[in-house]
Amino acid sequence: MIERIWSGRSWLYILLLPLSALYGLISGLRKLGYKSGLLRSWKAPVPVVVVGNLTVGGNGKTPMVIWLVEQLQQKGYRVGVVSRGYGGKSGHYPLLVTDEVTTAQAGDESVLIQRRTGVPVVVAPKRADAVKELLAHFPVDIVITDDGLQHYALQRDYEIVVIDGIRRFGNGCWLPAGPMRELSGRLNTVNTIIVNGGTSETGELPMTLKGEVAVNLLTGEPRKVSDIPNGVAMAGIGHPPRFFATLQQLGVNLQATHAFADHQFYEKAQLLALANNEQNLLMTEKDAVKCSQFAQPNWWYLPVSAYLPEEQRQKMLGDICALIPE
Repeated sequence: MIERIWSGRSWLYILLLPLSALYGLISGLRKLGYKSGLLRSWKAPVPVVVVGNLTVGGNGKTPMVIWLVEQLQQKGYRVGVVSRGYGGKSGHYPLLVTDEVTTAQAGDESVLIQRRTGVPVVVAPKRADAVKELLAHFPVDIVITDDGLQHYALQRDYEIVVIDGIRRFGNGCWLPAGPMRELSGRLNTVNTIIVNGGTSETGELPMTLKGEVAVNLLTGEPRKVSDIPNGVAMAGIGHPPRFFATLQQLGVNLQATHAFADHQFYEKAQLLALANNEQNLLMTEKDAVKCSQFAQPNWWYLPVSAYLPEEQRQKMLGDICALIPE
C-alpha cells in the first residue's frame, strides 16, 4: 500500500499531507539552524564525502560507497567509512566494525561495506563522533559517510546523491505522504547526481549495477547465477522487485519470490521454509551478511558492483581527489 501511495497511484496520500507539512517545517528549521550557526556543526580535519539520497528506500547508495572506496584505494589513498548503522543496536557508540561485530550491532550495510572493502568502518548515531573515533585510530586521508545527506551536524566537502532511475521521487511529497526526506530542489546544491538504472537526465551521471556470478554462503563456491537451477529469490532491501528483475534478466528461472522489509533480520527456520532441498535460495549480498551464521548448502548470494561512464567518473574522482591535501 505504501508503494502505491508514494508512487502517486493512490489518492490516500492527501490524508497524510498535514503530517508531511509538519515534517517539512521541522526539517527546514533544523537545516536553517545549522546554516545560521544557531546549531553547532563539526568540521573534520580531513575531507568528508557524503553519499546519500533524498528518498527513503534502496537507491543503490551502498554499492556507490563501495565503488568510491575502491576507486580511491586504487589511487593510493587511505579511506575510512562512517555510518549511522541503521538497523543495528550496540551497547556503546562509536562502534568500530570488526569481523566479530554482527549486523545486529552495526547494521547490515556497515558490515557489508567493511567485508567488501576491508577499510575501517565506524558507526554512531552522531556521525561526527564516528569520524572522531575513526581519526583517533586510523591515519585516513578521506572519510566517506554512508548516507547522512540530511545529517548537517557533520560538515561535508563533497555531496553525492544517488537516485533510483525507475522510481525517482514518486509523488514528490515529504514523508509520510511521499518518500522525500528533502524535496528535489536540494539537487541544485549537491556536487554530483548519480542515477541508478532508468534514464538519466541532463547533468546526471548514469550508474548500472552488474553481477553475474553468485557465491555459495556455506562454501564460498562461485557459480554463474544463470547455471543455478530451481531458483527461489528473497530480498530484504529497499526495493526487492529490482533484485528479482535482475535475476530474471540474467536468465534465472524463478519458481518463487519473497520480499521482506528493508534491514529485516532473519531466523534460520524462517528461511528454511522458503526453499526445499531441491531448490536454491538466492539472496542479495546485503541479506547474506545476516544469514552467514546459519547458512545452508543451497543458499547463494549475488554480489553486484557499480559501473559509471569513464569520462564522467574521472571528472568526479578528480574533483574529490583535489580535496585531499598533498
